[in-house]
Amino acid sequence: MVTLRFNHRFSSSPLRHRLCLSIKALLFATTFAITASAQSPIKTNEFIYEQAPFQSSHASTVVEVDGILVAAWFGGTAEGENDVGIWSSRRDNNGWSPPVEIANGLQDSNVRFPSWNPVLFKPSTGPLLLFYKVGQNPQTWWGLVKVSNDRGQTWSEALRLPSGILGPIRAKPVELQDGTLLIGSSTEHDGWVSHLERFRTPDVDNWNFQTLIDPDAWWRSQPLNSSLAFDAIQPTILVHGPNKIQILCRSRQGVITEAWSFDGGATWEQMRATELTNPSAGIDALRLHDDRFLLVHNPSSQDRSQLAVSVLRSTDSWQQVLLLENDIGEYSYPAVIQTADNMVHITYTWKRERIKHVVIDPSRIDH
Repeated sequence: MVTLRFNHRFSSSPLRHRLCLSIKALLFATTFAITASAQSPIKTNEFIYEQAPFQSSHASTVVEVDGILVAAWFGGTAEGENDVGIWSSRRDNNGWSPPVEIANGLQDSNVRFPSWNPVLFKPSTGPLLLFYKVGQNPQTWWGLVKVSNDRGQTWSEALRLPSGILGPIRAKPVELQDGTLLIGSSTEHDGWVSHLERFRTPDVDNWNFQTLIDPDAWWRSQPLNSSLAFDAIQPTILVHGPNKIQILCRSRQGVITEAWSFDGGATWEQMRATELTNPSAGIDALRLHDDRFLLVHNPSSQDRSQLAVSVLRSTDSWQQVLLLENDIGEYSYPAVIQTADNMVHITYTWKRERIKHVVIDPSRIDH
């Protein structure tokens, strides 16, 4: 309760009336802000690190392993520089650990290439997987993989994926009911073209690191688009049913594109534009435990200064429900997962300087 006391002369003046109205408006706005904050679906909003031994960072990924969050990204002088490696941090009850380099493009004592676009994924059986790319640029890079059996504390040697297989280019795989990993991939050497890859995970008792580089364990689809229609890359995958699968892609045409399969990914309809704008920037999406779909994206065709969360029900259209960033600078390349406690975790690039981590309670999103 705020009590206002004025002298007699001031109490009857027009200035006093205007001041009271202004104070009432301020108190109302403050009360509204507190109420809105209490009801906000955002539970945590933090940086993974405040300081690091690298100047620039980008393209984060995040995964939950036995209650621990593991994040990774590429960091170095600047994207595409030879000193760029894959860095990682782990979050437990004590917060995020200091970043450590877990992979790089060192070929020998004299040659090192940039590293790109890490993707962390934990299959239902087997170890934690780290996919990433090494090469001078996206036109010539190649795919590698490492595994961890201790929740990302230590990592195996790097193995190069089979010829023609790049692994997940930007977004996480999805695991199908039969244990197959369905992976969104793409190439940039002859226009921007998306495709899918499949990896059949071994039975839990037969997990062998070498299986990851066995060509017979992998399959690659035909191109899912023509660059003459859409320059589209970096598919993120949404499974709507046993046979109904959707991919969403970043494009150079100012929109997010989509393609649909109704036979479990064997064949695909022609790629088309969605109603969602896109400034040629990475996206990520997932199916929530309550069967809604959630997308994190830049809601503009011009730049990456806004980062939004949109939600879709199966019979509805995408509805923007949150704006995570809206300021000068770049906020981009989100990664999104839902953990065992139902919370949604998003990591993303913050001005190419740091990696942001946001936790959302999806039960507080009405749509």
